[in-house]
Amino acid sequence: MAKCSADDQELRRACQLAIEATKQKVVMSMRVAKSHGSWGKPGKIGRGQMAKPRVLAISTKQKGQRTKAFLRVLKYSSGGVLESANVYKLKHLSKVELVTNDPSGCTFTLGFDKIRNATVAPPQWTMRNVDDRNRFLLCILNICKDILGHLPKVVGIDVVEMALWAKENTPVINKQQGGKVQDGPMMVVEEEADMTVTVERELVSQAEEEDMEALLGTYVMGIGEAEAFSERLKRELQALEAANVHTLLENEPLVNQVLQGLESASNCVEDMDEWLAIFNVKLRHMREDIESIEARNNKLEMQSVNNRKLIEDLDRLVEKFCIPAEHASYLTGDSFDEACMHRNVEACEWLTGAIVRLDSPNLDSTYSNMRAVKEKRAELRILKMNFARRATDFLNQYFSSLVDFMMNDKNYFSQRGQLKRPDHSDLRYKCRTYARLLQHLKVLDKTGLGSLRKAYCASLNLLLRRETREFSNELRTSTKAPKAPTAWLEGSAASTQSLTSVDTSAVSEAYSKMLTVFVPLLVDESSFFAHFMCFEVSTHANSNKTGYGDDDDDLGIMDFDDNKNKAVKNPAELEELNESLRDLLDGVQEDFHAVVDWAHKIDPLRCISMHGVTERYISGQKSDTAGFVRILLDDLESKISVLFSRFVDEACHQIERNERNVRQVGVLLYIPRFAALATRMEQYIQGQSRDLVDQAYTKLVTMMFVSLEKIAQADPKYEDIMLLENYAAFQNSLYDLANVVSTLAKFYHQASEAYEQACTRHISMIIYYHFERLFEFARRIEESMYNLTPEEIPFQIGLSKADLRKVVKSSLSGVDKSIAAMYKRLQKNLTSEELFPSLWDKLKKDFLDKYDSFYQLVAKVYPSENIPSVSEIEHFCK
Repeated sequence: MAKCSADDQELRRACQLAIEATKQKVVMSMRVAKSHGSWGKPGKIGRGQMAKPRVLAISTKQKGQRTKAFLRVLKYSSGGVLESANVYKLKHLSKVELVTNDPSGCTFTLGFDKIRNATVAPPQWTMRNVDDRNRFLLCILNICKDILGHLPKVVGIDVVEMALWAKENTPVINKQQGGKVQDGPMMVVEEEADMTVTVERELVSQAEEEDMEALLGTYVMGIGEAEAFSERLKRELQALEAANVHTLLENEPLVNQVLQGLESASNCVEDMDEWLAIFNVKLRHMREDIESIEARNNKLEMQSVNNRKLIEDLDRLVEKFCIPAEHASYLTGDSFDEACMHRNVEACEWLTGAIVRLDSPNLDSTYSNMRAVKEKRAELRILKMNFARRATDFLNQYFSSLVDFMMNDKNYFSQRGQLKRPDHSDLRYKCRTYARLLQHLKVLDKTGLGSLRKAYCASLNLLLRRETREFSNELRTSTKAPKAPTAWLEGSAASTQSLTSVDTSAVSEAYSKMLTVFVPLLVDESSFFAHFMCFEVSTHANSNKTGYGDDDDDLGIMDFDDNKNKAVKNPAELEELNESLRDLLDGVQEDFHAVVDWAHKIDPLRCISMHGVTERYISGQKSDTAGFVRILLDDLESKISVLFSRFVDEACHQIERNERNVRQVGVLLYIPRFAALATRMEQYIQGQSRDLVDQAYTKLVTMMFVSLEKIAQADPKYEDIMLLENYAAFQNSLYDLANVVSTLAKFYHQASEAYEQACTRHISMIIYYHFERLFEFARRIEESMYNLTPEEIPFQIGLSKADLRKVVKSSLSGVDKSIAAMYKRLQKNLTSEELFPSLWDKLKKDFLDKYDSFYQLVAKVYPSENIPSVSEIEHFCK
């Protein structure tokens, strides 16, 4: 019999050498054959079904107090050296199954948890004999039991048979430990390196086997003597029952004593229960009495506390009824002079606070219904109404007197030869004295504040309208500017230079000065009014100052409600403010419109610069209080746009009137004059008025081109000459502006395309006038080539060689004279001499291109015919 692989020390050393790097110790190694095929199943053996030689090795590794066990698969390399192919942890071994298709019983599979769900079937391991199989599997089972503490499922293998095989094939030795001898079968595996002994326990020990045999022997004996055994058990049961009855009878005196003791104890317990019931009733009565006493005491204490608190509240309420002597005289008097305003404000503050303190929720609802409180509240309200009425009457007279004083003093307004910038600093300083009083009046009587606002607006409106009227009149009187003509596109060409030399900058400067002086003033007045008259709106949209000295809105009253930086958005308040601002500023727009009309009459083009100035001021007005000023500026912008549109419409009418004149020759007058007009318009552009000018350009140039086309069509003979000369003049006059103005650049390209088309038509007309038969013959050849081959064309009627000779003779016999005639014809009708060189070059080029095409057609269709070459014709052109 061949040597067992488990006893092959060389194989074990080779395995140990292959896994030396893992620091694991080989316990057993076996040579096996690995396959994936099925036993007894016919078919072609593929590569995956062929048996491969492998070595299975069981190794262990000590890690602290634990021992880990591994199953390693080793294969032979090309040099015959063992190397590791795969490794499994034995703790994952779940099943050991014998392959039933192998009749020898030497093939089995090992199932692991980690590869249970793999798509490929587990490999089959085939041992050389059954002994090797049993030895290897017993080693795995013993390691799983001793080291890992569990056994895998064994399928197809009889464990008892394996245990009997292990008992027969394992040598028995005695091993002495600690002076004692332990007997029992042991499986000994010697290693050549260190000769250590490894003892693996059997599946069933000797002692367990002897106990099982004794139990089985007893069981067999009981089966044979069942009746005797049953009789014996019955006799024993009867004897035990008789013994128990006898024992109970012997202990009867003791039982009687125990029963007497229990009865005595029961009587004592009943007496105790009666005493406890009596005590419980007495204690309940005492607890009720105590609770009654405590409730009466609590009510007395609560009543005492409430009485003290009531007295304190009544004392405070009585104090609220008293009007301090220092405030009584000011609340009932009529003294509202500046010296007394501080005391009046203090008295007003006390009155406001007293009314608030007597209203809910500051006063408890119980006190609010008291008769004394109701009477005192009514008294304070009457006092409030009388004080508010007297203060309102005084302020109405005061505002009117302030404005009347300024209206009667001419030094406040512009005079002849002197422009006066309005100054309201003294007026606002005097109004600030009563600013805090107005805030209290808003709380005391809001309806009275409304009438006060109307009175203030009416008084100040007179002042503002007179200031703007006097300033506007003096501004127009003192501004000297020459009047620019309104008919820009009419007149002689010699006056174009004089039109551009007119300086009307003083007009736009005057308009700008009007806005610079009065727009900030009106914004400041609006903001001051909103703040002074206690409107709950935002008075500043940005931090930009208007340039009128100190901050006129700082009235020193914002600490009244601790709301200095809070901008309240109240739609109702904003609407009311806008109505008041209309009353305050309505009428001043008439003087602004008068300045715009005056400036437009002097120079309509100044509308461009005025439009830009107005747009800049519109973009700077963002606050809620500047609503009327924004409306004013929007109206000015609309008026300026309308006036400028009228000017543009008039210019368009001037262009249309040119159509009804006598026959036009050469460059139309409005072409160069439009260039001068556009140059001046570009000089006036400011801000965002680019759109206004671009719209004017579009309207004017469109009308110019339409008018030019109509004038040219009036005389078809000279139509193309008229078009090309005027489009060329348009390009030359606007070349510089078109490089910087995108709108003019668009029309520049449009004129360029129209110029090229007119040139092409005019040149073609001259060429065909002198060489019509020649190029007509060429056209007929080209048309015939669509249906015929070049060889067939000379045989067609009118296209024979004789016809070709006639055409060439009649057209080219005096070609030098014909070219000279084209030169003179081009020069004859052209009024713009500077265009002639370029047109003559274009004519020569087009003529030579056409002749070159004719020459190539003749060479292709009539190869035997000789006609003058292109170079010869080009010589005559030079």
